[in-house]
Amino acid sequence: MLGAAATGVAGLPLLPAQAQQERVLRYGISMADIPQTTGQPDRGAGAYQFTGHTLYDPLVAWEMDVADRPGKLTPGLATSWEADPSDRRKWVFRLRQGVKFHDGSDFDADAVIWNFEKVLNNQAPHYDQRQAAQVRPRLPSVASYRKVDAMTVEVTTRAVDSFFPYQMLWFLISSPAQYAKLGNSWDRFANEPSGTGPFRLARLVPRERAELVKNPDYWNPARIPKVDRIILVVAPETTTRSNALISGQLDMIESPAPDLLPRLRQSGVRIVENVTPHLWNYHLSLLEGSPWRDVRLRRAANLAINRDEVIALLNGLGKPASGVVDPSSPWFGRPEFQVRTDVDAARRLVREAGFSPQNPLRTRFIVPTGGSGQMVSMPMNEYIQSAWREVGIQVEFQVVELEVLYTAWRQGAAGELSRAGNVTSNNIAYLTSDPLYAFIRFFHSNQIAPTGVNYGHYRDAEMDRMLDAATSSFDVAEQDAIMRRVHEKVVNEALLVFVVHDTNPHALGRNVRGYTQAQHWFQDLTTLA
Repeated sequence: MLGAAATGVAGLPLLPAQAQQERVLRYGISMADIPQTTGQPDRGAGAYQFTGHTLYDPLVAWEMDVADRPGKLTPGLATSWEADPSDRRKWVFRLRQGVKFHDGSDFDADAVIWNFEKVLNNQAPHYDQRQAAQVRPRLPSVASYRKVDAMTVEVTTRAVDSFFPYQMLWFLISSPAQYAKLGNSWDRFANEPSGTGPFRLARLVPRERAELVKNPDYWNPARIPKVDRIILVVAPETTTRSNALISGQLDMIESPAPDLLPRLRQSGVRIVENVTPHLWNYHLSLLEGSPWRDVRLRRAANLAINRDEVIALLNGLGKPASGVVDPSSPWFGRPEFQVRTDVDAARRLVREAGFSPQNPLRTRFIVPTGGSGQMVSMPMNEYIQSAWREVGIQVEFQVVELEVLYTAWRQGAAGELSRAGNVTSNNIAYLTSDPLYAFIRFFHSNQIAPTGVNYGHYRDAEMDRMLDAATSSFDVAEQDAIMRRVHEKVVNEALLVFVVHDTNPHALGRNVRGYTQAQHWFQDLTTLA
């Protein structure tokens, strides 16, 4: 067994006698609840490692077993996919033969269509609004879908979209047979889910824990889990989570407390981090009446922040951001506006916009208490709040639980939650792994919330033309060249406040081995040993 039995965080009980012979790993997660178990996790991209890629599989998967380079698209439940040369809007997915759901039923084209219906067709009898809310914004290009034969599915996109396979990473497949067996109830399915993934759910205690057990019959031999059971323990408070690892109540945690790193290391804990396409930022509203329509204020908000001090606050667990992506990215380009610390320039721009420390701009942002991907949310927010105050920007925080923030984000700056609170920015940390996720979903006018997650309602004809040209091209070099120009425009216009890139730190107890931390927010728990 990997960890000693003990009463743990959130009432984790003594392990039963029969479990003493199992290889059990207790993983403290930074979320306030276990993500949805029905097939489409809530609580953001970080949740996919917990109840996504453990219980389920996508048609198109991401390479998660390499740490020394970015991953790439790889076959999942589809062995291949291609756009029809005669009509590039039509994508054909050839499905993997011989795969079974946890309940023993067969995976096939009917199951894929059923899953599309559950999240995209609100007239379908099995439509689930909770799952749809999570994945529909991640599938903005899907216009229609049909079964070609028992093991082939065709998906038609709204327009030519060369990046469409990246959307399919987020679409996970659950069992129609299990849903029917449980009386067509998603509530019952949540406790007895059935996917095709490398783990099965043995027990779910909401807001406390989920127990995942090894699926020895998993279709991919390379992803057969190396442990028998993983217990996901809800531990949203950073210090509590870290102390539980030091005391032996947990075997592994995400996002350790920066100020406890010395103690963690002294206790034999190993800190693992990696380059992560992930931006901790503020996404500003550009609606009529928002102060952030003034580019001078947007630039000032960027210049006022000392990112090195933010990294020091994190005890080194991060990297200063100078754009959506890191300068090493092929999409960074050469922006004219340099994201840096220049407090005097920030004050000057604020004064030019009609404000000052004596007559500050007053506004409100919606920010999370914490959660996966949000790093040490409140200390970071409070530090930046203080830095802005010095230049004449006074921000009040509306602090909410992460899933509430996701709802506000999907609604957009004109949505009910932002309007009701007079909110002019959100603080969702963004995954930036590909052109869709780094740029298109935030800056194309056809992605304005609630259709997509262009939270700020940014509209720009030149940006739309560039993004349309990129999605129409199947030439990677041309795509990259366009994305460089897109990124230059985003930085020059300071459409976000760029703060830091996360390195996605994990703390592993001395008995934990074999973990491969991919350069993504997707992680593969089957590598844990």
